[in-house]
Amino acid sequence: MELMDMLLHRRSIRKYTEEPIPEEKLQAIVQAGLLSFAGKGLNPWELIVVRDKAMLKQMSGCRTGCGSMLDGADAAIVVLGEAEKSDTIVEDCSIVMAYMHLMADTLGVGSCWLQGRLRFAEDGSSTEEYLRERLGYPENRKLEAVLVLGMPAQQPEAHKLEALQYDKVHKEVY
Repeated sequence: MELMDMLLHRRSIRKYTEEPIPEEKLQAIVQAGLLSFAGKGLNPWELIVVRDKAMLKQMSGCRTGCGSMLDGADAAIVVLGEAEKSDTIVEDCSIVMAYMHLMADTLGVGSCWLQGRLRFAEDGSSTEEYLRERLGYPENRKLEAVLVLGMPAQQPEAHKLEALQYDKVHKEVY
């Protein structure tokens, strides 16, 4: 698939079938994240891959209003950054998320970016605290986001180039 076609067809998917993601597809999604670039090549990110249904159900309380999609997911990849290693963890972890998001779509796997940094769980704690308590990652790892994954129960229509917000593009000066 040509890159522009991939970008036009990639959509966030929040509803999943019960069909499991084949292991080789999940592995390719992880590999795409590991292939992402990072400032100074420091790769200050780590991933936690979760497939356990009981844990995914527990994780569904990590975000007010939208974490529930984790309960119906087949997998989730939690993206963490090591702040002491780099001052660009937000950017670097976002690139990892984007690469995995695009790879999932290319493989026919539904995915949705669930923002974690600066967000709150249903119990009032921060999303980061909530997930750290359940997943056991160290204090010096900072949560960026969770990529929620499953075989898509729906496929929204592709974006259209003519519908892009070209008025947001400025040339030479604002």
